[in-house]
Amino acid sequence: MTGKDSADVCVIGAGIAGLTTAYMLLREGKSVVVLDASGVGAGETGRTSAHFFPPDERFFEIERSFGSDKAALVADTYRKATDCVEAIIRTERIACEFERVDGYLFTPDGAWNDILEREYAITTRLGLNVRRFERVPGLHFDTGPCLRFARQGQFHPLKYLDGLARAIERLGGRIYDNTRALDLRAEQARQLVTTAHGQVDAAAVVVATNTPFNERTALHARQAGYRSYVVALRVPKDALPRVLLWDTGEPYYYVRLASAGSGADHELLIVGGQDHKSGQDAHARQRYDEIEAWTRQRFPIAGAVAYRWSGEVMEPSDGLAFLGRNRLDRENVYVITGDSGNGMTHCTAGAILVTDLIVGRTNVWTELYSPSRKALHGLGDFITEQANTLAQYTDWLRGADVESAGQIARGEGALLRDGGRLLAVYRGDDGGLQAVSAACTHLGCAVHWNAGDKSWDCPCHGSRFAPDGEVLHGPARRALAAATLEGDVGGGAHPAAQEERRTD
Repeated sequence: MTGKDSADVCVIGAGIAGLTTAYMLLREGKSVVVLDASGVGAGETGRTSAHFFPPDERFFEIERSFGSDKAALVADTYRKATDCVEAIIRTERIACEFERVDGYLFTPDGAWNDILEREYAITTRLGLNVRRFERVPGLHFDTGPCLRFARQGQFHPLKYLDGLARAIERLGGRIYDNTRALDLRAEQARQLVTTAHGQVDAAAVVVATNTPFNERTALHARQAGYRSYVVALRVPKDALPRVLLWDTGEPYYYVRLASAGSGADHELLIVGGQDHKSGQDAHARQRYDEIEAWTRQRFPIAGAVAYRWSGEVMEPSDGLAFLGRNRLDRENVYVITGDSGNGMTHCTAGAILVTDLIVGRTNVWTELYSPSRKALHGLGDFITEQANTLAQYTDWLRGADVESAGQIARGEGALLRDGGRLLAVYRGDDGGLQAVSAACTHLGCAVHWNAGDKSWDCPCHGSRFAPDGEVLHGPARRALAAATLEGDVGGGAHPAAQEERRTD
């Protein structure tokens, strides 16, 4: 976009949360502008494993924290979100490989344990379609006793978003790619969204950017960024049942089967897991090896690895997403965040809830998912996460990763200390060096090199940056400050560095 645009609602983020919200609001007769820093599906939705399945936080844990009535509302949320996606696909005739499949929860040691027993008890009381099986049928390995959650779902997320984008444009919505929202401020009763290319004036704003960029501390203190890893392996066509699998282990794993495309003689076994706090693992690439080893032990028919990727999920301290009016903004600013590994479901539920709030409809989920809800639950996890975050600031007192830039291999990055300054230095495939400040532009934590994704990741609140310092994932809004390397940087000499002006 260039110049200024105006709409009833400005949606920031073109993933499943943002596009679903835009689509629903357009169907309600609202005018909508969608902004995205990169493009449709370029963020975390494009990195999902695309399961529609029960919450990562078990139903018995939700009941313990929030009570039976709230647990029933969570079950209602998941059911209606999946039904909503199915209805949109049918209405818009989106070819995205959506199908209803059963999901199975099992234990790593193949034993019926307290987790399965308690989950079975609460889902039975809630009247959910959950049954006990002695093993998952049709698999080559014996899972042992398990719970079957009937009629869950899966699809191809990018094909779904492509269909949503076409529907949005047909309904009169405007989608601006490569347009990062930099600032949000109130202008009388409206909101003004500032980008590098212009501004959008709107009666309401929906921040659907995986994690909000429009505040610095409140929500970020109540959720934490985790990276989750995925490996897709070739398997013979029709050799495995089309089911969803997830276990109760630590680390845990989740599995589904996907099409490899029209005419292919194989399918893709998609296996994920090995989650860890963002920016807090120096050996991220080993996570892929662990997933592959786990998979081959249980699925000996698995062939070559076709794809590997990772994504970031936001884990709320009390286990429930933050959907609705943002607590520190005016009433016309809304957020959809805290997906907790259930992005396809939570984001769709968030779109339903936020649409109801904007058009003035009552929604029974409002209080349950309110970003302003009191932190009465998950207090222990909250304290643990805050202690972990504060501990990351001690990185400024520790030694760097390398003593000189000459120790950095091509295609890799490392932290390098120059006096009192800590620099994030990347050596490109051509041997050239690129240096930026190691200080995250959100709240100043020292970033760390992510060798698996070739990025600088913040261990405090999950911001991620490209090797040149450009923002890949919020809450940071500004690029890492540029720096200049001087001296014998290619050899063993310790290079000097001089920080330049911050680039946005």
